[in-house]
Order: sequence, then structure tokens, then C-alpha cells
Amino acid sequence: MGKTRYFTSSNINLSAEGDCYYLNGEPLEREEKSGKTNYKLSEFKGEVSKAVSKFVDRSFENIIVLIGAGASVVMDDNDSIDGRYGKTVSMIAETVFNQLKSGSYCFQYSKPEKNEINVFPLEKMAVKIGYSDNILDETNNKLDSSFDLEAFLSRLIMHNQFVVEDKEKWEESQSAIFDIIKQETSYGYDKDVFHHAALINILSKKLASESKLSVVTTNYDTLVEDAAESMNYTVFDGFSFSRTPRFDDDMFEWHLSKHVSDVKTRENIYKKNVIDLLKIHGSLTWRMSKSGENVVRLDKHAPGESVMIFPSSDKYMQSYEEPYFELFARFQDLLKRPNTLLVTTGFSFADNHISRMIIQAVSHNPGLSTLITDYSLDSAKPNKNWSELQHMMENANSVAFLRATLNKDLTKYLVGYPEEIS
Repeated sequence: MGKTRYFTSSNINLSAEGDCYYLNGEPLEREEKSGKTNYKLSEFKGEVSKAVSKFVDRSFENIIVLIGAGASVVMDDNDSIDGRYGKTVSMIAETVFNQLKSGSYCFQYSKPEKNEINVFPLEKMAVKIGYSDNILDETNNKLDSSFDLEAFLSRLIMHNQFVVEDKEKWEESQSAIFDIIKQETSYGYDKDVFHHAALINILSKKLASESKLSVVTTNYDTLVEDAAESMNYTVFDGFSFSRTPRFDDDMFEWHLSKHVSDVKTRENIYKKNVIDLLKIHGSLTWRMSKSGENVVRLDKHAPGESVMIFPSSDKYMQSYEEPYFELFARFQDLLKRPNTLLVTTGFSFADNHISRMIIQAVSHNPGLSTLITDYSLDSAKPNKNWSELQHMMENANSVAFLRATLNKDLTKYLVGYPEEIS
């Protein structure tokens, strides 16, 4: 089966195989009176934590955390995904299949005022748009594991631009899929299962008071905002501090400070617990204003179409539209800054338009250090971007990989694993 990597950088490789643990291929052992004894799991994870600390505990002037879809996933005691929270794309696709199979649909999110409408089942759409003539696993009447929701939506969106026959039904079917995606990415914040608050707190405290942690996310959910609110953090998300907040990219340039004076000196003190939040694919809380001129932030259950980039090959082009262009440009600028730490969690590097920005920054910014965290470092078929980053690490770039997930053990590694692990 081979060794499982837990932490790897240009000069450190910590791995495990069964109950044996290794540093750079050599067994980790401790000296005892009776002779050498293999490390325990708690000791090994302590070594991983030390390696992580050595990588991240430097005087960085800027810290960015990139949060992808996997950061919303919660595993239960059996190491299965808890369906009450974040879901994988394949799980969302299965829900789309099940909810459309009857040929009718009731909008829950986008158009709650609409009654039941007629839609095409997913398999019929797949045949008609030329995606596939069979998307089913016939043994259990479920979607085949190879079904690619993003590729499917790309074809559907293109098809609907030119369809004439049953045009309204095709458009309603597409809207129904988008509505299901919104439902499946809308869940409440639970501090007992989500570790977003701890991550924000840990990384914020590594910065000087005048610097803000930058949180960048591809997710539509409101977990970051909810976590920040639970700790009384102030969030600069590109929206004005008005009764109906509207998008204004200049808001990211501002800080919260107060003027303090005494007999000898006059200075500004920056408010602690302030973060920047860049939701580069939009949000469940974003809507177009009634005039259609501005993006405004409302409650996520407010009526109207959410401003979001849905999964499709077209999302690269959409990133050049407002307000996404300003957010992507700001993310790119953050990656160019000297003495910067980037931490990724739940991001697989399958999104090419984001991955290429990071790879270019690693190539051209010697002051950028990148810690990539994922539930596994040993995929049998890593995507091209992941493989390129591994190659860059091997060529002595400041890139490290950590086997960890946000809602399980990432924050433990960042602060030091407890001595005893059950």
C-alpha cells in the first residue's frame, strides 16, 4: 500500500505506514532503557505540527487563506461525509438527478413564488445537448461516477442560448439546477462542527495589528461571515457599511483605527479582529439592485437571483465581469506582495483560472510561501496544477503540503497537536 504522506516540503517528508512513522524515509524512534522504540501516533503528529509551525511561524507581513468547497465538508465518526453540511460536487449532482427525475420541480430558493413547473429529467437533457447518451449506473439507477456536473452545465448553458423548441422549459430546467445548487450550499454555521472561527483566529494573531488577514473563498455559503460574527470580528467584504450594503471595491483599502493622544505622543491604534473577505465566485447573499446598476448584499433568503458564478467552463470568462473582476484582481495583487503566507484548505486546484494565478505567483514572487492542505496528498491521478506545484516544491520553492482538513485537524497542527490523541 505504501507510505501515507502527512507533511512534505523541499527538505522534510513525514509519512506513516501502519503503526510505523518516518522522517525523510527513516523510522522515527526514541531512545529508551530497553533500546529504541517506535514513535506513537501522538508523537508523530507532534512532529508534523512542529514542521508546520516552522513553515508558518515567521514574521509574515501578509497572510492569505484560500477556502475551497472541501472546507465546508464535515466527516462523521465513520469517516463518511455528513450530508447536513457541505457536499461534494458529485453529491450535488446526485441531488439534481433525483429532484428532476419526476419531470417537475418547485423552486425553493430563487423563485419561491412560482408553483410547480415542468422540467426535463437530467438524463434526457444529457442526450439532447450531446453530453452523453447514458449518464446512469444501471446497477443502482444512480448517476454514473464519471458524470461531470461542470461539463454538463457548460453544454446546457451553450445549448440554451440557441434552442428554439421548448425554450421556456429548457430555461426553467437550467434555473432549477441552479436553485438546487443554492439549496445544497446553504447551511447554518455550527461552531461545534465547523472550525472556520479557529482558523481565522489563529492566522489573524500571527499578523501585526495594522495588517488584516485576507480570506479568499470560492464558496457561496456564509460560513466565514458567520464564524467571524461569532467572535465579534469586523469583516470588510467589499460592501459599504450602509443600511443596504452595495459593492464598492475601495472598501478593502480601509482600516478601522482610532486616534489616541497623550502628553507625549499622538498615534493611531488599529482595531483588532478585522479581516478582508473576497468571495471570488459570488455569494448566496448577493443580489442585483432594483436599478440593475449595483450589486447589493441582503439576507441569503431574500427574493431575487443570487449573483454567483455557477460551475461551468464559462466561469473563467465570468471572472472578467463585475464584481468578480475586481475581486480576482485584488487576489492577484495579494499574491504578488512580499513576505506573504498563503494557506489553502479544501481547494483541489482543479479550478484552472485560480490555480494558474497561484502557480504564477509561486514562480515569480520569492517572498511567497504556500502551505497546501488537503485530505490526501497521495492521489493516484493528481490534476495538472497539483502536479506542477509538487514539482515546484521539489525544486526548492517555498511550497509545502499538509494532509489535513479544516473541520478535523488543520487548526490542531497550526497550534500544536495535544500530547495525547484518542
